[in-house]
Amino acid sequence: IPDVGVRYKGYSSYGSDRVKNPFNIKLNHVHAGQRYQGVDKLKLSNVIQDPSFVREALSYEVARKYMPASRANYARVYVNDVYIGLYTNVESVNAEFTDLHFGTRDGVLVKGNPAQVDLNGENSNLSDAPGSDSTSYYPLYTMESEHGWGDLLELIDVLNQQPDSIHQLLNVDRALWMHALNLVLINFDSYVGYAQNYYLFKDRSGAWNTIPWDLNMSFASFRLTDASIHFAGFSIPQAKQYDPLTQLNEFLVHPRPLFRNLLTNDTYRRMFLAHLRTMVQENFSDGSYYARASAMQAAITSDVLADTNKFYTDAMFHQNLDTTVNDLIDYPGIRDLMDARSAYLEGYPGFAGGPVISDLDHAPTQFSVGTDLTIRARIVGSDTVFLAYRFSEQERFSYMEMLDDGMHDDGPAGDGIHGATISVASNRVQFYLYAENATAGTFSPVRAAFETHELLTLPSAGELVINELMAYNEGLVLDEQGEADDWIELFNRTAGTVSTEGLFLTDDADVPLKWALPAEQVAPGGYLVVWADGQPGQGDLHADFALDASGESLYLFAADSTLLDQVTFGTQYPISTTGRFPNGTGAFRELLPSFGSRNMALSTDGLDEPLQLYPNPSNGDVFAIVRMSAPFEVRVLSMDGREVLGAIDRGTNELIRISTARMAAGSYVLHVWNSETSTQEPFILSE
Repeated sequence: IPDVGVRYKGYSSYGSDRVKNPFNIKLNHVHAGQRYQGVDKLKLSNVIQDPSFVREALSYEVARKYMPASRANYARVYVNDVYIGLYTNVESVNAEFTDLHFGTRDGVLVKGNPAQVDLNGENSNLSDAPGSDSTSYYPLYTMESEHGWGDLLELIDVLNQQPDSIHQLLNVDRALWMHALNLVLINFDSYVGYAQNYYLFKDRSGAWNTIPWDLNMSFASFRLTDASIHFAGFSIPQAKQYDPLTQLNEFLVHPRPLFRNLLTNDTYRRMFLAHLRTMVQENFSDGSYYARASAMQAAITSDVLADTNKFYTDAMFHQNLDTTVNDLIDYPGIRDLMDARSAYLEGYPGFAGGPVISDLDHAPTQFSVGTDLTIRARIVGSDTVFLAYRFSEQERFSYMEMLDDGMHDDGPAGDGIHGATISVASNRVQFYLYAENATAGTFSPVRAAFETHELLTLPSAGELVINELMAYNEGLVLDEQGEADDWIELFNRTAGTVSTEGLFLTDDADVPLKWALPAEQVAPGGYLVVWADGQPGQGDLHADFALDASGESLYLFAADSTLLDQVTFGTQYPISTTGRFPNGTGAFRELLPSFGSRNMALSTDGLDEPLQLYPNPSNGDVFAIVRMSAPFEVRVLSMDGREVLGAIDRGTNELIRISTARMAAGSYVLHVWNSETSTQEPFILSE
């Protein structure tokens, strides 16, 4: 990979006299779009605070079960062909990350890391103490997106002044999961310690989401402060029995509104403890964390032993998985710490005694958009039960109380069966249940809301259709890799959202389930474009087959092999596409390319003409369809004959994009000629 940007990174992990320093490698620093295995940045950490070498990778692996969190692995790092050591490689939280987890690259992204950590200050605690001037927050937060200070100040204001309304701006459940992660793992180089090392992302629904970051000092490697009763630091025995509600019930040196102002709410507090219980029972009480950590160590042992620049001895590496080792500080043995901690938390008030949720079902079994759907469950020991549901990952959940009163399709009153009825707006429904009593709360599924129950009805023929395809693309539209690939456009003809889960595209009717569409949500009247390039490794929307420009058939199948739509097309040319006209409903015909938008027909009056322009008039780029069997040249003239765009040599039978970015509004002429013919067509460029 040529020409990348490299710099050192790290607040306390960098040292000018060290051989093994952390690196930030930006692969697209010189060449836009340059990536390696889909990523454009490598964050290489030098494992300076972890004799075991597994803290960071193991912590991220636990986190990813319950919230959007970075992937992490190991990298052998060489400088000028000299091995300088084994590093952890952690996925950046950037536009690619938000696109993967939130379906957009365009939201507000904020990093909660002060420019300089104040050991006696508030740092990135989301307090409103700095005031109402956004510039006062600049030293405390990094705005990773192009805008968003006003949005951040709105969040801070509501969190501090109107915490009862915070659910309108914040994905509260996600924040509770992040707090649970930090307090189970004793990860205090975080919001609950010096109030740093996290991200906030405002998604397309307008909700802010917390994202954990910098987990290299988890498992009590960092014990300098808890901003509360242990503000001057705490010991390993204190870490084992650290009360997860300390920052709610005890004094705070500096405010932690993202913790205290949430958990003051009784329901949020029970939800938080339910998440703690799930994380402990799924990873630590059963010992599975130790098996995973042992496997990680086994995979990297030879590389660690060959790392002569590491900060700890070989013996410390082997010992620290189980027992405490001493260097600058005492680094607790992960097994010694977590076996004791999980035992302590299993007995914590609010872990046991929650309602029991079972016998989940729904009616009718098959449902469709616009109909009612009842969800029922047997729930024992609850005071309150609610159903949370949505029809897309990009939506916020809606909430409805579930009742056992005999009036909500729940059977006889008082029989333990609770019911709630919703109106269906998509063929895919995601939902979870939450029940609580005065002692504890219970989720179903237990990883909610990150994971949900899901109901799916496959769409019927004619609901989601093949709308347009381009099997001969010479650069009109480029994919994320800058490649001119074939593409297929699907269109949702219904009034509800359609999920593509359980749907397949194929160019072979004998192999109906050739390529599975990813679970995308297509809005009513919306479009989904798939790259038919035979390169599925380039992304979820890259099919494992390409289209044949000489002509073939394309099919859309459901998982049960029901045919939903098909098209057979002949020889294709780069000047046009094959698609439905009228859009979404008509027969297939030759069209002007309209990638991801409403189909436009070619003018039947000009099918035999050598030159057609569209749109005309235009307030943007102009496209020219040139039908010439010999190479030609093209130029743009002003109405007084001056050359605005110089002559450009082209091939035969092409679709050309005329960039108008440097052209003023007015009238122009496109001139196309070769040795056999010459033609021109006027066009108008509006403001």
